[in-house]
Amino acid sequence: MKRRPIFTEVLLLNAAMVALAAAAAALVTGFSTDHIGTLALIAAAAAALTCLLNVAILRRRFTPLEAVITEMEKVDLSQPGANLPAWIDGVAETEEAERLELAFLRMMRRLEAERHRSSRAALAAQEEERARVARDLHDQVNQSLTGVLLRLEATRSEAPPELAPEIEETSRLAHQAMDELLTVARQLRPTALDDLGLRAAIAGLVEQLDRPGLNASFTCDDDPSGLDPDLQLVIYRVSQEAIGNAVRHSGASRVEVTLARKDGRFELSVADDGSGFTFEQATSGLGLGGMRERALLVGGELDIESRPGHGTTVRLWVPIRESTDA
Repeated sequence: MKRRPIFTEVLLLNAAMVALAAAAAALVTGFSTDHIGTLALIAAAAAALTCLLNVAILRRRFTPLEAVITEMEKVDLSQPGANLPAWIDGVAETEEAERLELAFLRMMRRLEAERHRSSRAALAAQEEERARVARDLHDQVNQSLTGVLLRLEATRSEAPPELAPEIEETSRLAHQAMDELLTVARQLRPTALDDLGLRAAIAGLVEQLDRPGLNASFTCDDDPSGLDPDLQLVIYRVSQEAIGNAVRHSGASRVEVTLARKDGRFELSVADDGSGFTFEQATSGLGLGGMRERALLVGGELDIESRPGHGTTVRLWVPIRESTDA
């Protein structure tokens, strides 16, 4: 059963109290039953006047509260600042609304601080795990494959001639596995980002797209090497995910990647002419949630434009925060 708003309950209660008070006053003063109609009119008039006064007073007190509640219902933690309007600042027209705003703002600050802390810890753990797996692939599995190749070479000199084609094919497959393994290791932990910088790392991602039927380009007019390492990692991961989506899911024939300084921020843009996607598809397997999480973590913004048949454009804006490394 739906409850009545407190505003309505206060009005009804006050109207009933006035009507009862008028009836009680009539009885106490010996009001004649012959004038029952007049009594009813007086009680109705008093109740109506009371309602009008209550509407004027209560609306003034309740309207700011309802406005705050309406904005609270629109809170979106996936947006910077939780999508709160600027007028919710802890200063209100009434004491009740001000207390509600202050309590709400304190709660939001705690939520965002905890969310920021947990997201940073989760992403840091993810990067550490990526680095560990990449090291294991490179140091252990890659060495095992190298040992296999050495054994094949040793076997080649002693094997009968009729086994030469089989040994050659096995050697080719082992080399192919090593190349694929190194590619996976580089994707897990971008050594180019650590060794050569952000611009070279993204350029390497774009160069890997060089294949028939796909035209890829990268433009970077500003040097982002001085950016905070966290910002560089976020830009790299978002570009990696966006480029991967364009290649794996969209069937694009053109991918354009740009990185530039604009209006005091660095802007990353990854645009393709592929099949695009719908809102429902955006929640399944495209990694958009992870990109938004990374953007929020460094105080950035992520915007994705896509329509079926019209391609996709992913834009990331991050603040220009210089590295504190000596």
